[in-house]
Amino acid sequence: MPITTLSSREFNQGASKAKRAADSGPVFITDRGRPAHVLMSFEEYQRLIKQRRNIADALAMPGVADIEFDPPRLTLEVGSDCLS
Repeated sequence: MPITTLSSREFNQGASKAKRAADSGPVFITDRGRPAHVLMSFEEYQRLIKQRRNIADALAMPGVADIEFDPPRLTLEVGSDCLS
């Protein structure tokens, strides 16, 4: 599956080219040289959203290790009123 990369300017000037490229694979659209958006066919989008159905699959996705996520720890205090 080929990946096409276009600058925002190229995308704005050639949307038809980007749509044709998206039929073969994802089109990365950059903003100041950094990836900002991805264009894909609707069929590919549907395939992706149907593929990830549970949290275990989502956490196993490539690139998840690059996401910073530090949830606060929950502290439970066990008291006599909690056990009744």
